[in-house]
Amino acid sequence: MNIQTASAPPTIWQRSSLCRFSRWLFSWRILRRLVIVLLWTITLVALLYGIENWRGRRAWTLYRQQLESQGEQLDLHAFIPKPVAEEQNFASTPLVRSWFVRGSAGELVHALNGIDDYERLQQKVGASGRNRSRDNRQFIDLEGWEMGFNALRTGSVGPGQRFDSGHTDSASRGKAAPAVLTGLSAIEPALEELRQASRRPACRYPVTYDLDNPWGILLPHLPAINAICRRLELRACAQLAAGRSGQALADVKLTFYLLDSVADEPFLIAFLVRLAGQPLAIQPIWEGLADHRWSDSQLQELQRYLQQLDFLADLKRPLDTERAAAILTADLIRKKGLGLLVALSSGAPVSDRALANFVGTFVPSGWYFREQLVYCQLYDQGLSGMSDLRARRIFPRQIQANTSAVEATLTDRHKAHQDVLQHRVLAQLLLPALGKVPLKAAMAQVAIDQAALACALERCRLATGQFPEKLEALQPRFINTLPTDPCNGQSYRYQRNADGQFVLYSVGWNETDDGGFPGQTLFDEKQGDWVWEYPKR
Repeated sequence: MNIQTASAPPTIWQRSSLCRFSRWLFSWRILRRLVIVLLWTITLVALLYGIENWRGRRAWTLYRQQLESQGEQLDLHAFIPKPVAEEQNFASTPLVRSWFVRGSAGELVHALNGIDDYERLQQKVGASGRNRSRDNRQFIDLEGWEMGFNALRTGSVGPGQRFDSGHTDSASRGKAAPAVLTGLSAIEPALEELRQASRRPACRYPVTYDLDNPWGILLPHLPAINAICRRLELRACAQLAAGRSGQALADVKLTFYLLDSVADEPFLIAFLVRLAGQPLAIQPIWEGLADHRWSDSQLQELQRYLQQLDFLADLKRPLDTERAAAILTADLIRKKGLGLLVALSSGAPVSDRALANFVGTFVPSGWYFREQLVYCQLYDQGLSGMSDLRARRIFPRQIQANTSAVEATLTDRHKAHQDVLQHRVLAQLLLPALGKVPLKAAMAQVAIDQAALACALERCRLATGQFPEKLEALQPRFINTLPTDPCNGQSYRYQRNADGQFVLYSVGWNETDDGGFPGQTLFDEKQGDWVWEYPKR
């Protein structure tokens, strides 16, 4: 008898599609193919990374070499001021050093080591809180300041209270001047210390130039200088009103010295602080001229100083420093990770920076080089053809066109998501408002030129009894060379009025002669001329 043995049915595991797929997937033949594909993928990615890194580095290297062949300096180290011997250094005085001392909570010491009466009143008195580089010139309301100082002394200053006398005539200001000088007496020791230190031949502030974090460099002396110059402005005007032109001149000279003390500072913010401080020095010059308070010798001293200032020539160095700092920042981000970029842009917490650093490990180094390239290209586009330094000329229309082109690139909302791919991240974060900087430099230069011409005109009046019919009559006795208007490269416009006074003006940022009529502000960016004149008598 034949007995047939029945075969056992397959198990569920054996019948499973997943089981059959797993046996096929992990078979030696398939694993070998997967390894080959993986190796090819890694090779292709590495090749793409290598090409991108090479292309980015090459593009940046060629552009950098082109700039350096034109004499451009791209290394931030080259802009750092050289050390100065302590005995020759204005900034080694105790008051200046105190600006860089940190308190127990880590804050920097206030410019004057405390809040004084000026600080308590500056936003409460007349037009004292207004920016006179923007508003029409007028005499400081010394009587209002007297009211404020008296109210502080009696403890009767309330919140929101203002002190505006409405009296800026010579007699009212002269009567109020002694009280104003008394109210400012607390600052006299500090001013005397600075005045003595200003006799030293050099200045180098004790700034720690940490080039591993250039955007974290602390510059506490800049607000301190501004605070002291504002007090010097009020003090000089009070000295003039009190008939003390010699003391007023000393205060004006100290103001200019403090502003010039940052002339060698590399960063753009220092240059802007210097420009913003010029109206503080010019205000007492203007008041003294309007009231005929300056002597011929004092006018000559002021004129000599004013004629040596050239803010257009000084403009290049701080802008070049900004570019060098941005280039260094890209290098630091490439070396330290994207967390540094996140910290600069948003001050993100440590966890976000760590995540950014992780993501940054997958970013090819060529991306950072292209960020440097695009930043410099936009920088050059913004400044292209903006000035002729040899002719002391600036071109407002070209600056406006450049600014519009750069802004169109950086603010194109249709392509905002492409900032990373188009390498515009660094430019979005660090590129300064390039059009505003030459505008501010032109404003300051025009004001300085007008002040120098006004000094020469007043000297002519003192010598001849009247202002001249034309500016050319000042040469060579009262001025060697007439400055030209940086906005159009031509002579400043000048008109002698029927009352014996004059109007002196620049054609302004619109490059149009509006007949000596100002815009809505003293230095209007859109309309009107930039005018120097005195109140009607």
